[in-house]
Amino acid sequence: MMRPFKSLIPLEDALEIIIDTIKPIIRTEEVSISDANGRVLAEDVTANMDVPPFDRAAMDGYAVRAEDTYGASQFNPITLKLIDVVHAGEVSKKKVGTKECIQVATGCKMATGADAVVMVEHTEQCDDKVKIFKPVHPRANVSGKGDDISAGSKVLSTGEFLNPSKVGALAALGIQKVSVYEEPSVAIIPTGREIVNIGCELKDAQVYDINSYTLSAIMRENGCAPVKFDIVLDTYEGVRAAMVNALKYDVVVFSGGSSVGESDILCDVVRELGDVLFHGVQIKPGKPTLFGVVRGKPVFGIPGYPTSCLSNGYRFLLPVARQLARLPKKKDIVVRAKLAQRVVSTLGRSQFLTVRLEDGLAHPVFKESGAITSMADADGYVDIPVNVDLLEKDEEVDVILL
Repeated sequence: MMRPFKSLIPLEDALEIIIDTIKPIIRTEEVSISDANGRVLAEDVTANMDVPPFDRAAMDGYAVRAEDTYGASQFNPITLKLIDVVHAGEVSKKKVGTKECIQVATGCKMATGADAVVMVEHTEQCDDKVKIFKPVHPRANVSGKGDDISAGSKVLSTGEFLNPSKVGALAALGIQKVSVYEEPSVAIIPTGREIVNIGCELKDAQVYDINSYTLSAIMRENGCAPVKFDIVLDTYEGVRAAMVNALKYDVVVFSGGSSVGESDILCDVVRELGDVLFHGVQIKPGKPTLFGVVRGKPVFGIPGYPTSCLSNGYRFLLPVARQLARLPKKKDIVVRAKLAQRVVSTLGRSQFLTVRLEDGLAHPVFKESGAITSMADADGYVDIPVNVDLLEKDEEVDVILL
């Protein structure tokens, strides 16, 4: 028999329950810095060397004794003798003496006796004579030993999100491997007699499995490792067996089987094995969302219709993934636009209204919960509050980009 929802909880309350339940991953692993971008550091990194490890030229030009350039000007240049030419990776064996200079490239180790570099733009060379048209002070255009990173200093801290520049800091220290938190594992379990795997022949009344791929994409994009299960039939025994098998992963996500039809028995399975924390949320689409805990593992029941499933993936699973993986909260990119048409919402339910942006207008593209193009054609969505039932044409709205 169909069992109607007894009550719906506000979206904010649902999110609070979920976030309070989710515990960040504590397992760690060691990875090559080639694979460290986008991961979260699980240890402090302390510099075991100076960077740079020697004084080096910060510009192409000439290494000089700064005092030999004092008084130089455009109309009264000072002439120095060129005694050597070095390139990056080379070291001059000569010492710069009074009124002498060495031609250097950016990154060259500073020669003994030199304490500054005159930029090539302020010089003129003729054979072994170099005219200096602008004076420099000691240390000018020189990167000092340890100026970037000093030995013994903390370079990165536990919990930092590794981006390309931080990976670069690791490389500068010669670090090949680093300890990071593991990617949380997420079981993605599609349910229903009406869905089949991609590549199989569609029979009458069947459609391809969409949700496994959209939910996996969200989880993977936000630091988790999704594990796709085989399609589970809507039987109590099948759903229960899949649940028990999935509890070795960090989070369990069922798509389908969370509504109020007689085949929607996920709620009964969760209640038997654990606790249902809520079932039914004041949102559109996605009202039949379920969340519970089974043997210490968070379990989600996401509606089976593709648009409901994916919109709930953005609303619920994205922040869950990032909290699990210890990633920083995702910052929404919001643009202002005028609605291209009047929109009627459902009072008492927060609506996830997908829109396409064109010429400063937000065009609603939602068709119905079963249409994946309601999401695929969208640039973003408008979050219509529970206390709003009407948005007029040309009304300005915030569009959260997808």
